[in-house]
Amino acid sequence: MKTRKDAINYCLKLENTYEDYPFRDKNWTLIRHKGNKKVFAWIFEKDKHIWINVKCEPGLLDLWRQIYNSVVPAYHLNKNHWNSIILDGTISEEDIYKMICDSYHLTKAK
Repeated sequence: MKTRKDAINYCLKLENTYEDYPFRDKNWTLIRHKGNKKVFAWIFEKDKHIWINVKCEPGLLDLWRQIYNSVVPAYHLNKNHWNSIILDGTISEEDIYKMICDSYHLTKAK
């Protein structure tokens, strides 16, 4: 996964999701659940890379940050619940997908 389009397309493959642009700044793409409208992925460009903010289990936040230098406390969100994934080619696709899916499930209506 390297581009904004790759990230958006992957997120939209998850059940009952949609793409949203609620801000004047079109750099921000939000991917939400159709049912509860909660955001599970914030996609944006920063420092010449695509970033994805994802919600994470508290016990896994620091683990992902320790494994990958390109997983950092979330930009513009609560750093106790969200991580930013920087798509710089250093994170395995499998782990990117895992973090996105975890965020999807954590924000999905119970």
